[in-house]
Amino acid sequence: MQSFTMTEILPAFLLTLFAGLATAFGAIIAFWGGSKNTKVLSIGLGFSAGVMIYVSFVEILVKSQDAFTLKYGEILGESLGLVSFFIGIALSFIIDQAIPDDINPHHSLDVENSIDHNDIQSIQKHRKSLSRMGIFTAIAIALHNFPEGFATFISALDNMTTGIAIATAIAIHNIPEGLAVALPVYHATGNRKKAFLYALGSGLAEPIGAIIGFLILAPIMGDLTLGITFGVIAGIMVYISFDELLPAARLYGNDHTTIFGLVIGMILMSVSLILFKL
Repeated sequence: MQSFTMTEILPAFLLTLFAGLATAFGAIIAFWGGSKNTKVLSIGLGFSAGVMIYVSFVEILVKSQDAFTLKYGEILGESLGLVSFFIGIALSFIIDQAIPDDINPHHSLDVENSIDHNDIQSIQKHRKSLSRMGIFTAIAIALHNFPEGFATFISALDNMTTGIAIATAIAIHNIPEGLAVALPVYHATGNRKKAFLYALGSGLAEPIGAIIGFLILAPIMGDLTLGITFGVIAGIMVYISFDELLPAARLYGNDHTTIFGLVIGMILMSVSLILFKL
């Protein structure tokens, strides 16, 4: 069993909270009528994907295999790390498929473009459906954010540099999610406070997921548990990157803005990991 002090737990939790609160920032953007220049957001989403893909393969998956190797030897250890990695991808896929496409935040990030802002009668006619869409999108995002919060928290506990990078990437990823929640609620009700609280609540699932996951795993934390946890986390983050971040980056920008952000994210992540070892 591995024990953690409050000086280790609190910073990791605050990073997870920071990542979750980014949905509230997305709601604020919705109140401005949505960002018209979305190239910066596209680069940011590509950057997030670059950070998460790089750190998953270079750092987190390696930690999983190392933990298994200590217990089972090199060949079996590396194999079990890969099994855990693909389990993480499978879990993310199952969660994603369990949510209907019309309320899945990662299949409807262009919700703003589906609303005719100049057609007031159309908006009024569909207020109830818009409000329902916002509520269910908030629930869907909350479900997705549970494992993301746990991944951020555990990564920060193990390595604060990695944790900061992942928290930043998740925060950028959460901005359009908050916008996807707030836009339909705001247009349906005209109530900024209500739209903001829905977006905020969906983001708070991240620190809640971190606490619940930690309370369950902390008593049994060891080489085996760490191996499984890090492998699953790597799988979750790679799935998020390829299924959510990169498609959203292209949606808000184009191929060039996406690959630019992706490469910059990988470069900065690689440099930060090297500097941490100096």
